Amino acid sequence: MRRWTEEPRKQARIEIIPMIDVMMFLLVFFVLISINVIPALGIKTTLPQSSQPEDNRAVKNVIITLAPSGEMQLDGAAVTADELTQRLTALHAADPHVNVIINGDRTVEMQRLVDALDAVKAAGIDALSMATKKRD
Repeated sequence: MRRWTEEPRKQARIEIIPMIDVMMFLLVFFVLISINVIPALGIKTTLPQSSQPEDNRAVKNVIITLAPSGEMQLDGAAVTADELTQRLTALHAADPHVNVIINGDRTVEMQRLVDALDAVKAAGIDALSMATKKRD
């Protein structure tokens, strides 16, 4: 019987050099992104100039909390309806861009909410929001 010499089967192997190349490319890319060499946020623009620019200041939020027990708070400190108007007027005088957020329990009487809205209006504050929760 005649035997053919069989070549030994080649073992499959993972080529490590191309994998190292890819890893180095990813490393360089993430380093460039992290040091902002490649802009990541939109198009770079040069803003036009104005003779009357306005400052883009952060708006201060003031939170009025209405509890079902009848308690009223302004930024966590208990206040009465009269004190609320006075303190809001003082806050508005210090920063005319103040934003008021009313955080009230759903069981609060409508009259107490209207009283808080009247205090905000009497202080001359126009920016008003109501804190809500997404309906299920």
